[in-house]
Amino acid sequence: MKNFMELLFGKKNRSRTISFLMVIVAYVVIEALMHGIRMSRLFTSLLVPTCCYIILGLSLNLVVGFSGELSLGHAGFMAVGAFTAVVASGLLSSSISNAILRLIVAVLCGSIVSGLFGLVISVPVLKLSGDYLAIVTLAFGQIIKSLITNIYLGFDSNGMHFSFVNNNLSLNNGKMLLSGPMGATDTAKIANFTSGFVLILIALFIIYSLIDSKYGRAIMSARDNRIAAESIGVDISKTKTLAFVTSAILAGASGALYALNYSTLQPAKFDFNTSILVLVYVVFGGLGNINGTIVATTVLYVLPEMLRSLQDYRMLIYAIVLIVVMQLTNSAKLKQYVEKLSKKLFKKGVAE
Repeated sequence: MKNFMELLFGKKNRSRTISFLMVIVAYVVIEALMHGIRMSRLFTSLLVPTCCYIILGLSLNLVVGFSGELSLGHAGFMAVGAFTAVVASGLLSSSISNAILRLIVAVLCGSIVSGLFGLVISVPVLKLSGDYLAIVTLAFGQIIKSLITNIYLGFDSNGMHFSFVNNNLSLNNGKMLLSGPMGATDTAKIANFTSGFVLILIALFIIYSLIDSKYGRAIMSARDNRIAAESIGVDISKTKTLAFVTSAILAGASGALYALNYSTLQPAKFDFNTSILVLVYVVFGGLGNINGTIVATTVLYVLPEMLRSLQDYRMLIYAIVLIVVMQLTNSAKLKQYVEKLSKKLFKKGVAE
């Protein structure tokens, strides 16, 4: 039993184990509450979006926290995944009647296309660093949003119809999938809380597998000291590209799940503000801190929605909470106390 506890909560695997346990326990508790008592519609409506933003926050932390590069265009990758999934789901609605299977295929399509965008964008972007990289990723995010805003896409018995100019597509008893600024309308809602839970577990597995591998150590070494990493043979360009593309794939998956949770979705949702919001989640939880990102994203996304009854005061309370918590998390005394407490609990668990 002692060896098993050391395996799970040893220095190497402690964070990984806590992450998975945290997500699994939260899922079990929420499912039990949903089946035991009647939950409010507001609470249930927040479950899937919270899962999506957790995945998005984890993906951004891979770039900002582990790779050490500041990206401000993550909402663009989320948008690519979202609208790719909407198109895939719409096209497959007649051939794949099973909603779960169609959801899996749509999420895979959104992830792959978003990853390809990430790969193309990484070529010019990762030649820069610091503020320059942040500005260029911001520009790419805006470009992606603008492109989607001007796409009109539909299909009928004659096949696909596409236009960049207007929405006067001649459809023969067909269906519009994308309608320019109006985005996706009349989308089948096939996402659910369980699919969000599974996707979070997959994202955690991918991220931990990457950062615990030799590639992950190379990524972090390049972050800590670029010159030293290059001197021992680390290919900086490849390691940063790997982190950036993996992050784009996960962002696309979160966007796909998000889009398939709503019947309508507009491109304006994925603007600069969304990228900044997710960056706040990551910084709030701690750069390179997976568990912190999960907790921070959950709290910061749910809190404003739960405070809607306070109307004008809810954002004031939200801002005060941000300031207070950031002050506390940067307190050296508090960090020492938390470390001592965690060590005591760990030793107690091993002894038992």
